[in-house]
Amino acid sequence: MTRILIALTAAALLAPALPALDLSGLETIPVQEGGRKKPFLVFADESILSISGKTKIQRGEESLNALEATTTLWLAPDGWDKERIILFNQKALKARLGFPTDRKLFSYEELAANSGFRDVLREVTDLREKNPKVKLNPQLKAAKDVGMRLAIYEGLLSGRMITPLPTGAAAWSPLASDDPALIKLRAGFASKDQSLFDEGLALLRSEQARENPRFQADPQKISIETFYQKFHPFRWAWISYLAAGIVLMVFAGTTFGYRAGWAFALLGFGLQVWGFVLRILVADRPPVTNMYESVLWVAFGTILFAFIFEGIYRCRYCLLGAIPVAIVCLILADTQPVVLNRAIHPLVPVLADNFWLTTHVLTITISYSAFALALGVGHIALGKVIVGVKPSPALYNYLYRSLQVGVLLLAIGTILGGVWANYSWGRFWDWDPKETWALIALLGYLFVLHGRIAGKWGGFGMAVGAVIAFQSIIMAWYGVNFVLGVGLHSYGFGTGGLPLAVAFVIAEFTFVAIAIVRKNHRPALVAAQ
Repeated sequence: MTRILIALTAAALLAPALPALDLSGLETIPVQEGGRKKPFLVFADESILSISGKTKIQRGEESLNALEATTTLWLAPDGWDKERIILFNQKALKARLGFPTDRKLFSYEELAANSGFRDVLREVTDLREKNPKVKLNPQLKAAKDVGMRLAIYEGLLSGRMITPLPTGAAAWSPLASDDPALIKLRAGFASKDQSLFDEGLALLRSEQARENPRFQADPQKISIETFYQKFHPFRWAWISYLAAGIVLMVFAGTTFGYRAGWAFALLGFGLQVWGFVLRILVADRPPVTNMYESVLWVAFGTILFAFIFEGIYRCRYCLLGAIPVAIVCLILADTQPVVLNRAIHPLVPVLADNFWLTTHVLTITISYSAFALALGVGHIALGKVIVGVKPSPALYNYLYRSLQVGVLLLAIGTILGGVWANYSWGRFWDWDPKETWALIALLGYLFVLHGRIAGKWGGFGMAVGAVIAFQSIIMAWYGVNFVLGVGLHSYGFGTGGLPLAVAFVIAEFTFVAIAIVRKNHRPALVAAQ
């Protein structure tokens, strides 16, 4: 006890400093949050990301990673109120409340002291008390999000959110202020005494071990999730796909380039499979419940279909068309954590133990993969037209096959969605926005295919249709969840990313327009290939 008092006294005489300790022992400490037991490392990453929109926080001249920031907030909370770490990114609301509109991060002190902001939060509370499902306007939605970030910040600072103690079947408990483990952790952290800090960790683990084993966290799952969090298999997957794309482009037409491209693509595909296996082992369910997982699945399916078509036709174009799509999907999943929340959450009741959910969602999203492959091949065909080269009939055939597979899977997935709706809600079809846009997408692609069969357009028209029809997929996949935000599929709703989505749609229509103009005005320069 004397040693602890000396450490605390020394810490009180020193200015708050960044931790110089080895905090890796904290990484695998289980905590319960959001109805799930997870490693402290994962909890820290998710908490800091929720507060600041980043996985690192700048404090003075130093940059703290999520583990360091969360630990400092918990064990050395003094001085954080003035740090600009809370994300507030709604310009109209900032202007209305008198905040600088060119700044994204604010301190707790700034936000808590603003009476106008407190009034807006009360307005949100009143509206949601009257109608929990009310759709808030953008300003009120932004205020609600900032309010949630403030609550997380307060929970970390007070320690209420950090719950490492199993207490039977009920929610786990935080450490009491007089808990010996917490006292040693704080003293060791403040004085940078590694041995004292490690003693606190050992005490905490012994307190956790006293609970009935069936209420404790599964050590194997904690270990797997810690590895998954640190290794980032999906990041390495897109890096491998990028290498494959570069090799295929630089050594185009050569046997070496084709084989090396295959090798890098297979490596990326294997990393994706491994990432899915790890995520499934942690979550005890297929990856089917949020936008992040669906983006990963579409990237996976696009490469899978490319492998199948390449194996059948040896066409080279399928892999070249699929790789950019997979790279974009995985980069978005890796770099847009606020929009595509990668946290693993327990299933809501309507999704739990539901065979029809799994088959419906996986089938629908794998159909998006086939359409994404068609999009990639369509870009190659239209790109050839733009540069003055006539696409070969074989290239249009690959495009046609991709569209056929996508239409078949989308039709099956839509039917399975009706079966799931009947199972979950007691009706097959109710013109929910998600259902409606799935039907619109299916009809759009059927229109493209039947136009070709009827002779209304040839391969070029089909390529144009593949690009334009994919915009209905964007609406069904992203727009309903992130723009409309209404309907029975509320568990999939999110916010953000609208500028990127709009820019993508505009770029696609511009690309198609250029291809049409080039084809109609320079036909003599188009040579057969």
